[in-house]
Amino acid sequence: MEARAIAKWIRMSPYKVRRVAKMVRDMDVNSAINALHYSATSASEPLEKVLRSAVANMLNNEEASKLSPEDLYIKELKIDGAFSLKRFRAASMGRAARIIKRTCHISVVVADRKN
Repeated sequence: MEARAIAKWIRMSPYKVRRVAKMVRDMDVNSAINALHYSATSASEPLEKVLRSAVANMLNNEEASKLSPEDLYIKELKIDGAFSLKRFRAASMGRAARIIKRTCHISVVVADRKN
């Protein structure tokens, strides 16, 4: 049995979030939440929030009411790029330099170890 949570339009570069996601992929939920909570990177905050949401979705499921969070692990963790905000900044000799502010989607699938 599995549960899913998705966070869309996170105002952070997918490269930065993937670097943190690589650290917790295929871990059990408790150790992943601890690793994200005590991580110094700012990308760990939205990732922890989505992971906690996926665990809550799993525990609120009628079929999974007998499960405990210790039995869960991260089955799938996917970081996709979303649209990019295009901005301009003044450059030398009256030119304009393009700035791309990236966004991402985070999707987490949590499952129990028995299946």
